[in-house]
Amino acid sequence: MKSKENVGYVFFLAIVAAFGGFLFGYDTAVISGTISKVGDLFHLSSIQQGWLGSSAIVGSIAGALCAGFISDYMGRKKTMIIAAVLFIVSGFGCAISASFAQLIIWRIVGGIGIGVVSVVSPVYISEIAITKCRGLLVALYQLAITIGILASYYINYLLENFSHTGELGNTLMHQIFISEVWRSMLGMESLPAILFLVLVFFIPESPRWMIIKDKINGASAILSRIYRTKEDADLQIKETLSTAGNKKRSDFSVIFQSGIRKAVIIGVCIAVLGQFMGVNAVIYYGPEMFKSAHLSGGDSLFAQVLVGLVNMLTTVLAMFIIDRLGRKKLIYFGVSGMILSLILIVSYYLTGAQNYSIVIYFMLYIFFQAVSISAIVWVLLSEMYPTRVRGVAMSIASFALWVANFIIVLLTPVLFEIISPAGLFIMFAVMCLPYMFIMWKYVPETAGKSLEEIERYWTKDK
Repeated sequence: MKSKENVGYVFFLAIVAAFGGFLFGYDTAVISGTISKVGDLFHLSSIQQGWLGSSAIVGSIAGALCAGFISDYMGRKKTMIIAAVLFIVSGFGCAISASFAQLIIWRIVGGIGIGVVSVVSPVYISEIAITKCRGLLVALYQLAITIGILASYYINYLLENFSHTGELGNTLMHQIFISEVWRSMLGMESLPAILFLVLVFFIPESPRWMIIKDKINGASAILSRIYRTKEDADLQIKETLSTAGNKKRSDFSVIFQSGIRKAVIIGVCIAVLGQFMGVNAVIYYGPEMFKSAHLSGGDSLFAQVLVGLVNMLTTVLAMFIIDRLGRKKLIYFGVSGMILSLILIVSYYLTGAQNYSIVIYFMLYIFFQAVSISAIVWVLLSEMYPTRVRGVAMSIASFALWVANFIIVLLTPVLFEIISPAGLFIMFAVMCLPYMFIMWKYVPETAGKSLEEIERYWTKDK
């Protein structure tokens, strides 16, 4: 029997929006291969290296804070276009930076793009998704992040090797690709960003956003392509309007209603604690951590490629089980495994071992986080809030996430020196416990529920 939903079309829309996640992942992780090189060139201290690693996150904080208001006002599609332009400009600017200060400025510009797509891409996907596979579709965004991370690691590895063997006669190209190879590592981001910009023009606006903005005819046309018939499209419009009530337009005061306020606070807690469990410390500083564990520079970059590969493949696994097993079961399994793998990492540092088992322990840690918190965080945050304030509520949670991320990434080099690698990973393990408690006690299972049903859970509108 032919499905009443146009699943192929929905997947196309989700893949295009998820491409923003690829740029998110690339921009986030590419810095890991450049920190020591930029540090040597500009003679950076440990706190300056932390600033280099975290500077993009300053932009992400600003981008996440503004993106919800922009996407609720201008629409999801136009907001993604803005993000694409920011990524293009940032990559080009980093490649030609004449000073450390200029490099920081262009990294912040790219960070704004990260913050914007971290809000608008998952929101767009959740709003065009059909209920039975919403988790899978939104998880495409996380998969794209991991592919971007892996791509940055692999491109860094290739460019590093080319810088030792390649020959370029042009003085500028020699500087970018050979003598200061970090420029090409950062600049490569502009190429996929251009592709993202082009692709966004081929997708429609979010139909749920259009309904809230009283653009019913346009929403009906889009939903008719998703559900194949006007009758089914009209049913979805009716369902969305039933939860919006008379407040069709975005109303910030709704955030402070008791049920919605609770959802926002829980979302903030999930976002913040997820960062304090160490995921992005490994993403940003993995090569430096491997060097501290007595791996050579080349081996540390290759080990980081393996970590990125595990991250991506595990996310693929998570995509296909997130709607079947549910969000909460994956969290219980994954966070328990994270605690175990963090204990193994701590034991490695405490015993003073000097072998490649540390790579296995990091790969285990990445496996458990990728199948749980990383695969689920954007799904939960994109489906927890009412349509009329989803962009703003998502901005609040994303803002909190990026502030926590900034703190961790800025302080990781310093904490590495002050409390030692073992102490740092003990801290990450301890932070897993409150995360598990909040998920168990306060977060409902959202798998298999429509966005309107989830909204009714928080507002208790039975």
